[in-house]
Amino acid sequence: MKTDFGLSAYWMPYTGNRQFKQDPRIITGADGVWFTDSDGRKVLDGHSGLWTSGLGHARPEITKAVSEQVATLDFCPPFQFGHPKAFELATKIASLMPEGLNHVFFTNSGSESADTSLKMARAYWQLKGETKKTRFIGRQKGYHGVNFGGVAVGGIPANKHLFGEVLETDHLSHTMLPENVFSRGMPETGAHLAQELERFVELYGAETIAAVIVEPMGGSAGVLPPPTGYLKRLRELCDKHRILLIFDEVITGFGRCGAMTGSDAFGVVPDILNVAKQLTNGVIPMGAVIASSEIHNTFMETAGPDYLLEFAHGYTYSAHPVACAAGLAALDVLVDEQLPQRVAQEAPYFEDLLHEQLSEKPFVTDVRNYGFAGAITLEAAGDEPLKRPFELAMAMWEQGVLVRYGGDTIQMAPHFVMQRPELERLVGTLSDCLDRLA
Repeated sequence: MKTDFGLSAYWMPYTGNRQFKQDPRIITGADGVWFTDSDGRKVLDGHSGLWTSGLGHARPEITKAVSEQVATLDFCPPFQFGHPKAFELATKIASLMPEGLNHVFFTNSGSESADTSLKMARAYWQLKGETKKTRFIGRQKGYHGVNFGGVAVGGIPANKHLFGEVLETDHLSHTMLPENVFSRGMPETGAHLAQELERFVELYGAETIAAVIVEPMGGSAGVLPPPTGYLKRLRELCDKHRILLIFDEVITGFGRCGAMTGSDAFGVVPDILNVAKQLTNGVIPMGAVIASSEIHNTFMETAGPDYLLEFAHGYTYSAHPVACAAGLAALDVLVDEQLPQRVAQEAPYFEDLLHEQLSEKPFVTDVRNYGFAGAITLEAAGDEPLKRPFELAMAMWEQGVLVRYGGDTIQMAPHFVMQRPELERLVGTLSDCLDRLA
């Protein structure tokens, strides 16, 4: 693929820069569930961008809202000032959250949402006078972004080894048990793993643990649905020991699981819920942390005179007017077209495609799915566990289908509007490419 621009200046994120710049994959356009590359090929987007664009690309409703907002108010300082759409979007988000989560703090990404939620949790206990509650419990294979707090509570070793530890953390075991391979939806075994929290309470003392943070369904590690009963038990243990429960719903928030949130899908309500990605359909960077009234009101009631800051935290671009316009338009489409319900209706068809076409393929050691999220795990190529997923994803790109490869997995996240022929092409191309690599 030839380019008419230089490649060396851009240091690309989460990319093998050396390989990419030898053989670049340049995307120049997007519409619906399709990308266009610089050779003019139509490429099926099998990952909703990066878990971001479930409504499909280039939605005219969002384009119109963003264009009008840029022309009306392109920036508003978020410290000590506000603009109408910030309050409108916060109200809209709160109306879509599980009962009791009703105060919205805006960020610019999932990584910022993770770190904001950790600071919020620590500060809450400080205000409560329980100043020893500073430790966090994450989970192995968890992903909470790339800022220092999120990396610390995350459970992906490759994201940590160059940077060291900066927080007091420990990690629950992951839930990928051998007996659960090729599970359809939520695995039956594994709820007992939540009980490990009792061990950390015994080891450190509940009086030192501020919060547990988990993804309701792991995404970046390769689609890890929670075992039946796991999240419910984790909620019970957090309540028992007065530990906050944070759900990182950057991937599961706003429809991916066939419900508005993962909390709704799995029937467990956290104290703090983080979102990003699907909030604006990926059009403008934006995230949010949604907290309970108990947490919010503790800040409001203990801050002294009313002109003082209650929470010394925020970002230059918090509640950016253009991002808020995109968010309002995206959530209107999500609700008006009943897309979480559509995901729930079509998820069994996607599940059947995944398991019936991929379970017996070469190199596949597991198939997992929930809602419109699916993944396979691949056996290592010798001592290189990352090589085969890369080769497979590149083979699919050559066949006109984009998927995500990460670790030893291939991940798929269809747009909520993707039709059955396109779902069939997505899974069928993966099946064919597995055969070709054998």
